[in-house]
Amino acid sequence: MKESTICPRLAKAMELLGKRWTTLILYQLLEGPQRFNEIESALPVSGRLLSERLKELEKEGLVERKVYTEVPVRVEYSLTQKGGALKGAIREVEKWSQCWVK
Repeated sequence: MKESTICPRLAKAMELLGKRWTTLILYQLLEGPQRFNEIESALPVSGRLLSERLKELEKEGLVERKVYTEVPVRVEYSLTQKGGALKGAIREVEKWSQCWVK
């Protein structure tokens, strides 16, 4: 049997980014910090799934959750430096899709 030569880091990255809605959430956050409701209204995703994905992205260090102690409390999500580093890759996939996906 042939041994796989796939890089484990690439495999982990593809597993993370391949989860449903993950890349589109990152794409949405390329516009800048946004509140949960803004992200939810921009994407056809349930609030429960969006919350789950944001927690995963925060755990992986791609998204930062910032709580403002105002009344009412305001929470914003934004890309970290690590998450922002995906901008070029996401934009390239966007360009590719405009040429090749019907």
